[in-house]
Amino acid sequence: MLVTTPVPAWSSLVPPAAPMREWLMERFFRAFVSAAPVRVAFPGGEVIGRGGPSSPIMRVIRPSHLFRRLAVVGPIGLGEAYMAGDWTSTDPAGLLTPFAARLKRPPSRMVALLRRRLGQARPDTDLGTPDGARSNARKHYDLSNDLFALFLDESMTYSAALFGPDDDLHSAQLRKIDAVLDDARVGKGTRLLEIGSGWGELALRAARRGASVITVTLSSEQQRFVRERLDVEGLSDSVRVVLQDYREIEGSYDAVVSVEMIEAVGSRYWPDYFAVLDRVLAPGGALALQAITMPHERMSAMRGVHTWIGKHIFPGGQLPSMRVVEEGLRIQGLRIAERRSLGQHYARTLDEWRNRFLAHREQVASAGFDDGFQRMWDFYLAYSEAGFRSGFLNVWQLRVTR
Repeated sequence: MLVTTPVPAWSSLVPPAAPMREWLMERFFRAFVSAAPVRVAFPGGEVIGRGGPSSPIMRVIRPSHLFRRLAVVGPIGLGEAYMAGDWTSTDPAGLLTPFAARLKRPPSRMVALLRRRLGQARPDTDLGTPDGARSNARKHYDLSNDLFALFLDESMTYSAALFGPDDDLHSAQLRKIDAVLDDARVGKGTRLLEIGSGWGELALRAARRGASVITVTLSSEQQRFVRERLDVEGLSDSVRVVLQDYREIEGSYDAVVSVEMIEAVGSRYWPDYFAVLDRVLAPGGALALQAITMPHERMSAMRGVHTWIGKHIFPGGQLPSMRVVEEGLRIQGLRIAERRSLGQHYARTLDEWRNRFLAHREQVASAGFDDGFQRMWDFYLAYSEAGFRSGFLNVWQLRVTR
């Protein structure tokens, strides 16, 4: 059975919009593009934008559908129009990079007014309550282990890599994991807690160092996969994989690590997350985090807003700012002792993932994922790459002490 996209009507049925609102969104879009270093080509030959012949080009197939979607659902409509085939590009990441760069600025009054008028509030069903967090995790991480294996490296690591001069993706992922384990001082005899298992590579590498590991996840698919890896490698006695919410964790650990987990917590529950980190970290213990961040002013404006990523990819997700991370740790008596920026490394990681995903489209289809799903993930990977390439998004490795 094919896996269909979450919103079945948008691809064939364009929702009605007030003519004035549709006209306004077209004017807004044209004004933005006219100053951007890209090209937008419309049916009939019209081309707008400041880009030259080598600049990324957006080919609009159905202009009325594009502007109607923008009028009805705001910025979400740009991604949904791509999913529906209303526009296309041979370089969507390059095309979206200048759009993302504009987001580094605080939102203008006009943008804030448009968001309020469009009423795109995040649904309560996406909140990161214990039940909501389980549901949100299942919608993404339980899609299919085979799907993720088609575009991740052989370690099945789904977070930013750290590239050295001669690294391929796999080597860069192992370099990243080792940097996290080094920051947490993981070695022989360490009692390690990992919040967010992924597909297990960090837990396995920690066990090979001689650590005793407990790793928690909300994904039953990930739990099954990691347990199978442990059995194959003979490490089941060193690593316990627990299907558990982070708020339910008990015990005290010499080292705690959490890689790109805070993004799934939701802003309402960030204090809970930081309180858990403090509660489970033993006196004298070491804490290492990897977190994606966005500018604080933009984060504040986006809090509670339903985004394309939140609607289609990561329900319940919310990126913090570095200010939020620092303050959340400070309240618990923790501080950042060292930080390492991986933003451009993530842009490269996402480019590698997207190329692998597109190269395996036949296998993706054979696994049961239809064209709408494939366009959705193509946009997701390109959209995310643009965020890091532009500097709007960053990702940090943080060594934390009391």
